[in-house]
Amino acid sequence: MINSGTVSAAEWKARCELAALYRVIAHFRMTDLIDTHLTLRVPGPEHHFLINRYGVLFDQMKASDLVLIDQHGAIVGAESQKNHVNAAGFVIHSAVHMARPDLTCVIHTHTAAGMAVSSQEQGLLPITQHALKFYGKLAYHTYEGIALSCDERERLVADLGTHNAMILRNHGLLVGGNGVAKAFHEIYFLERACQAQIQALAGGSKLIYPSQKVCEHTANQFSDDSADIIIEMAWNAALSMIADQKESYCS
Repeated sequence: MINSGTVSAAEWKARCELAALYRVIAHFRMTDLIDTHLTLRVPGPEHHFLINRYGVLFDQMKASDLVLIDQHGAIVGAESQKNHVNAAGFVIHSAVHMARPDLTCVIHTHTAAGMAVSSQEQGLLPITQHALKFYGKLAYHTYEGIALSCDERERLVADLGTHNAMILRNHGLLVGGNGVAKAFHEIYFLERACQAQIQALAGGSKLIYPSQKVCEHTANQFSDDSADIIIEMAWNAALSMIADQKESYCS
């Protein structure tokens, strides 16, 4: 069995961080039973990354439940016969990890609000402060069916470009960051922006839009040098919500 004594210290640290992220995502109800995926690259020249063992609920995820795979989808290590990885999860996440080495952590969700906005022609509207974090910084990828073909990877990363967040049309949300804290911050704000949009549209009243100048200014404020400190604080605050689960998820 995989534990802190059977893998490197760097891999075990990554496993505990990713397992914690799964639990936090579950805490905020951004799950879809056993589907959707969170991945984290393990430090090292091999470019291996961790993904969930298919079939484990997010709120039950442990460090030992995570599966180490390479960029070709092959499971690495002696545990390969005991694990199963969702094929669509591999296609989507491997595409991002291969093309964007700066995005070490990648999150993909199927929330009701995310799927709803992904199905709206106008995409994410610049109507809230949360949405303005992504103003001019959000990509879109046209739906091609369940992501089982590696051929789609090239088109997916071309659509993502240099952005850290993308709406997968008729599907859901995809974000990345250079670490668990930044990836979580991206998905939290994008999800909340989608939730607010669906509720605002449901109200039936005419929407108020900030000026383009204000939209651009706000987006730049989110990218300010002080943002990293705030992002780390937010992640630590989120971790405090599952502090009593640490012994469980880091096992």
